[in-house]
Amino acid sequence: MELFFKLAGMALFVLMLPIFYRLIAGPNAMDRILAVNVIGTKTTVLLVIIGMIFARVGMFVDFALAYALLNFIGSLAAARYYHQDRLRQERGAS
Repeated sequence: MELFFKLAGMALFVLMLPIFYRLIAGPNAMDRILAVNVIGTKTTVLLVIIGMIFARVGMFVDFALAYALLNFIGSLAAARYYHQDRLRQERGAS
């Protein structure tokens, strides 16, 4: 069972690599915000998998939940800032 979790963790990490490309090359800010959010979600799952591997599920689930909450709040804050900045730019251009 430990081998399954290790393989799942490595596969999840490999699936993050295309998202890093989108984070760097993304054509606009919303693509980058979404990429950071997806990476945060996958990191949350990786934390739970690491907890399963080291048989400390309770502690790592707590870390994963805290990280997921911070990721969600950070994504909302970034999206709101981007939206407000865009509105300011549109008002200034008019």
